[in-house]
Amino acid sequence: MYARLFTSPLQQIAQGLTNLQSAAAASERVFEFLEEDEMQDESEKTKFLDKANVKGNIEFEHVKFGYDDSDKLVIKDFSCKAKPRRKNCNCSDQLELGKTTLVNLLMRFYDITSGKITIDGVDTKELTRENIHDLFIMVLQDTWLFNGTIRDNIVYNKEDVTDEQVKEACRTVGLEHFIKGLPNGLDTNLNDTESISAGQKQLLTIARGMIANSPFLILDEATSNVDTRTEELVQKAMDKLTKGRTSFIIAHRLSTIKNADLILVMNEGDITEQGTHEELLEREGFYAKLYNSQFEKMNIEE
Repeated sequence: MYARLFTSPLQQIAQGLTNLQSAAAASERVFEFLEEDEMQDESEKTKFLDKANVKGNIEFEHVKFGYDDSDKLVIKDFSCKAKPRRKNCNCSDQLELGKTTLVNLLMRFYDITSGKITIDGVDTKELTRENIHDLFIMVLQDTWLFNGTIRDNIVYNKEDVTDEQVKEACRTVGLEHFIKGLPNGLDTNLNDTESISAGQKQLLTIARGMIANSPFLILDEATSNVDTRTEELVQKAMDKLTKGRTSFIIAHRLSTIKNADLILVMNEGDITEQGTHEELLEREGFYAKLYNSQFEKMNIEE
């Protein structure tokens, strides 16, 4: 009894210290967020691109970019023309060498250091971020679904979407059989108790993109979290989503970009090679070595 009376206060003190450490770490993040500079007021920008009338031309002109807290340029001198309704892919040997950074610049999550990015001839700096984001569909490596029904997750924040449109999107990406097997179909609630595979989550986000129906598409490592068999299903759904859209596909797994119209190989912020899959293999350069090494690895795993 005396031992319990002695140890109980010590345990409470230890628990209190642990809570204090957690509170200190959380408050540090909160104050760091509050001290961030406010985003630039864009109310004076009058140029606007209607996604229903966008042709689909995107051009990078001598783009250079480096993060504010670093003197090193991540993108050194990048120029590229993305033609309408084509698949434009980029890859590199390491994930941190500028692939995702290009997308962040395109979406104006960051402003470029120098150069210019244009959409149908309009500089993205002359457009509001809201307008730019409305022009793009994004399917990311990390899928995100919120607590709610499958219908709510697919429709997301788009208004006036009919059940038939939702069902058509599900049929297109191959989710119809999965949804029919659920107890409440589209009205099934997604929460922590529901068991949904990574591939099914990714197909749901692709169906969400179908409903958004924007002229540009960004696929950022969309198949990296699924196994090889599921990758084939996701790949078929992605092919349907890219149809009729100017698409930017970021991939480390090169089997997902073989049918691209243009492949850009980046290394340390520079484009070292560009062309179609067949053209790059014929050159027997860096891309060919990278593709063959991945192909051999897949054969060993099989």
